[in-house]
Amino acid sequence: MMRVSSFLAIILATVCLLLPACNSHHEEHHHQAHKIVATSPQSKSVTLTKQYVCQIHSKRHIMVRALETGYLEAIPIKEGQQVKEGDLLFRVIPVIYQKKADAETAEANLVRLEYGYTKSLREKNVVSENEVSLAAAKLAKAEAKADLAKAELNFASVKAPFDGIVDRLHLQQGSLVQEGEELTSLSDNSVMWVYFNVPEARYLEYMNEPEDERQGLAIELVLANGEKFEHVGKIGAIEADFNNETGNIPFRADFPNPDNLLRHGQTGKVLIHRQVHDAIVIPQRATFEILDKQYVYVVDKDNVAHQREIAVRNELEDLYVIDKGVQVDEKIVLEGIRQIRDGEKVEYEVRPPEEVVAQMKNHAE
Repeated sequence: MMRVSSFLAIILATVCLLLPACNSHHEEHHHQAHKIVATSPQSKSVTLTKQYVCQIHSKRHIMVRALETGYLEAIPIKEGQQVKEGDLLFRVIPVIYQKKADAETAEANLVRLEYGYTKSLREKNVVSENEVSLAAAKLAKAEAKADLAKAELNFASVKAPFDGIVDRLHLQQGSLVQEGEELTSLSDNSVMWVYFNVPEARYLEYMNEPEDERQGLAIELVLANGEKFEHVGKIGAIEADFNNETGNIPFRADFPNPDNLLRHGQTGKVLIHRQVHDAIVIPQRATFEILDKQYVYVVDKDNVAHQREIAVRNELEDLYVIDKGVQVDEKIVLEGIRQIRDGEKVEYEVRPPEEVVAQMKNHAE
């Protein structure tokens, strides 16, 4: 029986050696099982991008309200119309105000004549100086009442306080308008104020940066359709208080809007790009995850691989920016991670980090 078993084993071994596919698969599996490639972290300048949800507001956005009670005359504007400062927006029927202004103006003219007559009598010593002073006081009072009536008459005309775009008209011609009632809104969209909330840690990073870097910070705006707004914004203001519930503080970025593409109330995303020098980067494929934590294998001077946790600061295309965990003078396993166990001695091939990054770029292209 033993002779038969030995004979069969010899036959199987011979067949396997004679078959090229079997031999090739055996060699390929043996080669892959021992192919381990290592590289080193790289120190380089990188551009980090932070993304924040934002709300877009007009630089000036006001409610246009009636200043007096009355009926609306013909409205000379249309919804969505671009108006200039001083343009007439609404007019309330000014019959009452016009008559009141006429009456007060006539009264002022009458008192002015009385004052002139009293003054001429004083020159002839017919009346005393006190009579002239009394007439002058009556004239000042009449002129003040006339000016007030004219101001009330002007309140019947609602004019644009600045260049802007008219919103929806809430009332139509002939409507009874109460004092203070909202007629429409007016938006100055020449510059848009974009608000977004920044975490406290990022706020501290921003405040610790040099003033020239903060002033030169590039900010992009991504619209709801996923396209980037063509103009670049700058930080315009930081609000005074943190939100104790969220730990965020509102920032405001100012964007020019010469084509009036942006409108009050839009939403989008803000992209803030920041240049970081001497950042430590490693290929993403050199890492592995255990329980939501990132690790790499670091090979020491005795060629022993050690599992080490790393802290990822930011994610780039095919690369991780490392906050802590590895240094540029260490070696990390790039390929063959699954073949290694913690504390195991390994044989590996070393590739320069510049070559690894260049290969990743060529592969991406």
